[in-house]
Amino acid sequence: MSADLLERSAAKIIRLAASGLDVATFWRECSDVITRVVPGYSQPCWFTFDPASLLVTSHFDPAVPELSPDYLAYEYGHDDIWNMAAVARSGRRTATVHELTDGDPRNSECWRSFVAAYGADQELMVPLRNRGGVVWGTVSVFRESGRPVFSATERGFLADVAGALAEGARRGLLIGESTDRENHLAPSLIVLDEDLTVQSMTPGSAELLESLPGCSASQLPSVVTSVAARTLSTSRSESNPGEVSVARVRDETGRWLTIHGAPMLTDGMSRVAIIVEQTDPDRLAPLLMDLYDLTEREKDVTRIVLQGFSTSEIAADLLVSPHTVQQHLKSIFDKTGVSSRRELVGKIFFAHYEPRLRDNERRTARTKPIRGGLVAPRACRPGARP
Repeated sequence: MSADLLERSAAKIIRLAASGLDVATFWRECSDVITRVVPGYSQPCWFTFDPASLLVTSHFDPAVPELSPDYLAYEYGHDDIWNMAAVARSGRRTATVHELTDGDPRNSECWRSFVAAYGADQELMVPLRNRGGVVWGTVSVFRESGRPVFSATERGFLADVAGALAEGARRGLLIGESTDRENHLAPSLIVLDEDLTVQSMTPGSAELLESLPGCSASQLPSVVTSVAARTLSTSRSESNPGEVSVARVRDETGRWLTIHGAPMLTDGMSRVAIIVEQTDPDRLAPLLMDLYDLTEREKDVTRIVLQGFSTSEIAADLLVSPHTVQQHLKSIFDKTGVSSRRELVGKIFFAHYEPRLRDNERRTARTKPIRGGLVAPRACRPGARP
């Protein structure tokens, strides 16, 4: 494999991540690049996570348009050595099923039942972790029996582009949520032309802009025009769309907002998509507190449990004793109607994340943009079970 191919492929993924694509389109374009560098027996399989819980919110795989209910029941109802959350929280840049099963994937029941059944013998999984360490999903490449093992060069390439893949997924989710708003926390999308004139905006955008300093009936807030101008100044062509610009600002209500500027180059015209989002909107916390009546500390414990950490790890993270963690867990189990950590993970996933996953599968089939996060609290069904 030539160094030139690696360099050109990495550069293309970086350009795609800055092109303002929705998630499914981004995955599709990146799959074509990756298969030339890291060939597998099928297209790569992509997942997005809710970073707060490491639970799946969408997947993209042309060969498997819908995840099997049995697979999801196993992934979130059993402990297994090979699962996405475990790889994500391990800190590894890449992982293979052979590594984590001591060379024998049959040690993983999930692998035997749901992955090998499709003809795979090897799987290379890469957490999509951005520069801030936040994991936005995973991508897996598969190989059948008799194929060479994944090389250090192949693994290094995927590890090197994982950050760009994470950022492209994050921006794609923002676009999906802003173009099809579901709740008041959804981001807003404003499209400007090269003269910084508004071409279109999603519902709720005008109100959000009015909360920013310097906004008036005749001009956009200065932070928006600044981000847009920086983005447009780097745009050159569809093959070199430019860079994503980001700024943070506090609005008149005291909220911190993040302003993203993504270049949009189509039909030879230069545009910029401005995405305005509330900084780190935590949708999981209010759901846990309002629907299950969890306290602030119980919410913190639950969030870390969902990510798969042990009692001692939770205690270290929260600076409390393991005994205190166990007391919190007992209260959490009582309030949520479960009797174990695994049941808790399953209940939260199937009640609040599987509906998002299934909705995104339907949206992908209709070429509509994927949305992130969990189902809005007002739509949750108390007592839902796996």
